[in-house]
Parts: sequence; structure tokens; C-alpha cells
Amino acid sequence: MTPHNASGPSRWSDLDRPPLNATALRRGLLHEGGLWTSVDVVQRTGSTNSDLVARAGSGEAGEGAVLVAEEQTAGRGRLDRRWTAPPRSGLFFSVLLRPAGVPLERWGWLPLLTGVAVATGLSRAAGVDTALKWPNDLLVTVGREERKAGGILAERAGEDGVVVGVGLNVTLRADELPVPQAGSLALADAVSTDRDTLLRSVLRSLETWYDRWRSAGGDPVTSTLQETYAAGCATLGRQVRAELPGDRALVGEAVAIDGDGRLVIATAEGTREAVGAGDIVHLRPA
Repeated sequence: MTPHNASGPSRWSDLDRPPLNATALRRGLLHEGGLWTSVDVVQRTGSTNSDLVARAGSGEAGEGAVLVAEEQTAGRGRLDRRWTAPPRSGLFFSVLLRPAGVPLERWGWLPLLTGVAVATGLSRAAGVDTALKWPNDLLVTVGREERKAGGILAERAGEDGVVVGVGLNVTLRADELPVPQAGSLALADAVSTDRDTLLRSVLRSLETWYDRWRSAGGDPVTSTLQETYAAGCATLGRQVRAELPGDRALVGEAVAIDGDGRLVIATAEGTREAVGAGDIVHLRPA
């Protein structure tokens, strides 16, 4: 029974949002020869990305380190946007990767690879169709509306490392959303919101995709990453506005993901431009 207080039902009881089981996560994810080498769960931190970058810099973390927080107080998205959510309401984690043997110019695929891995893992464990908005947003359908339920942020960690962070809304209710356009797995009618199960599925999927990509020397074609990302990318085929550095905007149809992971936009003037960085707005049909 959900506990009550003097003002009515509590917003969420501990039973509704149980803590992650670090011991079970380690047992399910750490194995000899595997990618993941450590799994740490902290109750509260500013940013798992910042913490793991610092650990990597001090030599405390090696490749395959996973840092998970039950609550982030200073979680960041792209362009230093804040990412906040109630404790234990989502998955907030970062991983340290050191893609030795992969040319530096192909490291830009890591956020896109992570998006593919998260979408694949959620499809299996939550039964939710997660679409990818270039370059790093995770979209779910709530009712008939496309909503952002998560995001990915990659940061360099020294000369040979990358920390990739994922924030994903799992059990947020409508009245807890940071903005009305946000979503969560629960609101998208996920068959499971068990965070232990979801995290294991996502990290196993990430290990599979990372191994495949690294074995191909980071080649997005040989690894099938480029093809798979394009197939799950909700941005392609849409009219978009790219808000680019230098206060420049580009409007047109998103037609492809090129070999460098950039979004190719075809304008009404007949030109094509590959965008490597910028904010993408999906324009509604006229």
C-alpha cells in the first residue's frame, strides 16, 4: 500500500522507486574479457561525467569503468544545459572508453553509437521504440507525440579516453517533467521500468556495439553503425532548422548521416551542407 501523509498520498514511495542493486549489477555485467571493469553506484553527485573524467585523470578509473548516480544535481546536456530529475526516477550514468586503434577522427561516432546501443537495449528490456534525434537525444512516443526522454553527452578524458554520459527518464510522471515536451519510459507505456534490468540491457548492448565498432577500426560502414543509426534516426526525412555556431541558422531537409557522423541538410536553394555541431529543431509540417 502506498503510504499517506497529512496532505494526502506521498508523491512516490520507496517501493515505487527502489534503489539500484550495485551487487547484482556487478554480478551481471563484470566478467573476464568483457568491456566493463567496475560498476560504482553513488547516491548523489553533481555530474557523473565530471566525476568520471576526474577519476580518469587521476588514474583511479580505467577503460570500462561505469559510474551511476541515483540523483544528479548538476547533470549537463549539450551546450551546458541542465538535466535534473527526482532521485531514483531515471538512469544517470557515465562510462569511460579508451578506443585504442580507432583513428581520432572517428571518435565523433561514439555519441551516435551510444544512442544506437541505448535504443537497442530499451527495445529489448522495456518494449519501447526509442528514436534518435541527431546528434544525441533519445525520443519516445507519448500518446501520439514525440517527446525527449533522454540525452547523451561525450567528453574527452585525457589524450586517449572519452567519457560518455547518459541521462534517461524512467518513471517520471507528467507533473514531474521539467518541461511539457519531455517524456519518460513510464509515460511511453514501457512494459518494464525496473532500472536494474534496463541498465544491464543498455550496458550489454553498448558493449556489443562498441566491440563491433572498435574491431572495425571505427569504420561506420563495416561495423554497420552508420546504417543502423540512420534507420533509427527520427531527424532524417524531416524539415529541420540547424542553429549553428556564430548565430547562423540553416533550414532544409535532413537527408543523410555522412561517414563522419554529420547531418547532411539539403536546402531549398539546392545546396547540401554537412553539419557537425549545432542545435537541431524538428520543424512541424506546414
